[in-house]
Amino acid sequence: MSARDGGVGGMGTLGRRQRFENSEFTVRIYPGTLAEGTIYCPISARKTTTAAEAIERVIERLQLDRTKCYVLAEVKEFGGEEWILNPNDCPVQRMMLWPRVALEHRPLSGGEDYRFLLRQKNLDGSIHYEGSLQMWLQITEERRRMVERGLLPQPDSQGDQADLCCLPELNERSLLDNLRSRFQQEKIYTYVGSILIVINPFKFLPIYNPKYVKMYDNHTLGHLEPHIYAVADVAYHAMLRRQRNQCIVISGESGSGKTQSTNFLIHHLTALSQKGFASGVEQIILGAGPVLELYNNCK
Repeated sequence: MSARDGGVGGMGTLGRRQRFENSEFTVRIYPGTLAEGTIYCPISARKTTTAAEAIERVIERLQLDRTKCYVLAEVKEFGGEEWILNPNDCPVQRMMLWPRVALEHRPLSGGEDYRFLLRQKNLDGSIHYEGSLQMWLQITEERRRMVERGLLPQPDSQGDQADLCCLPELNERSLLDNLRSRFQQEKIYTYVGSILIVINPFKFLPIYNPKYVKMYDNHTLGHLEPHIYAVADVAYHAMLRRQRNQCIVISGESGSGKTQSTNFLIHHLTALSQKGFASGVEQIILGAGPVLELYNNCK
């Protein structure tokens, strides 16, 4: 779950409350067999967004059959009991009661597994399951883990473009719609040719571990999903091939994530230098960190 709201000094209690009420959160909804090939569907929701509104957004995103009746269910344990949300219930308010590790999509212990499931409702009010519920949950969990390990592709991108230059229609609306669609799927990186656009998610995403360092090592820009590691990798190997200094320009407004992006670049360059391609590069890069931070604070 993520909240995208900046702080304003001197704001009263009422103002802070109104700002929080208008904050947008990312809610993951697992459709199961209702949408084959989709592990979860991320949607944007506010604290006051109802379950009915959330279901409508999932139906639109996944293009589900509108003649069917759907409900949202909350589970707190793998294979455990499901709590069906009323149409006026607010999923974000329910999420605020979850443990922090669940909100950060980190593994929980003791069989706990907090998530929202999309269910089809029969005419008699019962929930429609195709096959064994336990088997479906097991398959879904295995697929989710395989995606996180990079053994399966990420959920369907719903037609968005990883490079804005590839958009069939190039205008302001199509650019913003494409960026919004990717951001709702937690894809914060998008190319414009060799330029990388980053949208600050204001939370940590599990896309900076050693697996991703290895994945983007010595790959051509654009062959994989956009990532800041790809930019760092291209600059690093270009330096080795051409024996020329390379420069990566990071720009953006205050709070856009420039410092954190710099840290990710340094992390990837340091990891590459540890492979023995160039001696002494690691200490030089790490030593540049405080200087870059000081320069950023002086701007």
